[in-house]
Amino acid sequence: MTRVAVVTGGGSGLGREMALALAGAGFQVWVTGRTEDKLRETVALGEGRVDLAVLDVADGDAVRRFFGGLERVDVLVNNAGTGSPAAAVQDVREEDWRQVVDTNLTGSFLCAQAAYDVMLRQDPKGGRIINNGSISAHVPRPQGIAYTASKHAISGLTKGLELEGRAHGITACQIDIGNAATAMTARMEQGVLQPDGSIAVEPTFDPKIVAAFVVQIAELPTSVAVPTLTVMAAGMPYVGRG
Repeated sequence: MTRVAVVTGGGSGLGREMALALAGAGFQVWVTGRTEDKLRETVALGEGRVDLAVLDVADGDAVRRFFGGLERVDVLVNNAGTGSPAAAVQDVREEDWRQVVDTNLTGSFLCAQAAYDVMLRQDPKGGRIINNGSISAHVPRPQGIAYTASKHAISGLTKGLELEGRAHGITACQIDIGNAATAMTARMEQGVLQPDGSIAVEPTFDPKIVAAFVVQIAELPTSVAVPTLTVMAAGMPYVGRG
């Protein structure tokens, strides 16, 4: 039986690395995202084991149509996410807040709900949902309240999925990633704002390491749960941040 994985936000960065690692481990992988050209680049690297679907995870109808067309889902990686312009609390625009929450939280819920439905119906039933959390699920960065709030909420989503999935062989995991080297973290090399008001360069690490962890978790039997995993660049400000 061919194992099927879905990776949202699979057109670049961590999502691409995760998708390719899962494909290399023998999964048939679906990558989703809003930019078809980027998704096609991932497919081209997947050696025939990656398919694409253009999808906005915040669009519930589109999410349900996509997952409704799948016969099975063994692993869902909720990786799609976005940030917003750095801003003090009083300067955060409502539209920026809503975009972050709609993508990071609501999008993750909608995909998890739709995948959960497939996992309940497939034979054998069960599966694994892996949510991309963040160090910001634990401690904030300055001027990033929307992202921080959305990632704290991912912790609750993961725990709820794990609790309700117990009876059905569905497990949920949250991977909290700190400074994997992608386009989103390129600014770390120039220095980023710290809680004390200083600007400091922060270390990064190879995103392929995160992808390897995703494969390890994905290949575990569903009798084994990994509720949380933190992987980060050694020396980055986390313990003591804020």
